[in-house]
Amino acid sequence: MFGSIGTWEIFLLVVVILLLFGSKQLPEMARQFGKKYHEFQKTSQDVQNEFRKILEDEDDEEELKG
Repeated sequence: MFGSIGTWEIFLLVVVILLLFGSKQLPEMARQFGKKYHEFQKTSQDVQNEFRKILEDEDDEEELKG
């Protein structure tokens, strides 16, 4: 799943994160990350839809010309 990262490396990473941020801040940080990720996904989908719409409009114009 994580490539060459083993169990001990993950455990050490979790301990360091807990020491740096504390256990009270982690849930709030996770919530904020989730909100930002959802916002990013929505924006990404909107951009993709806009590109599809532009391409479809160009195809429609070419069909009318030719």
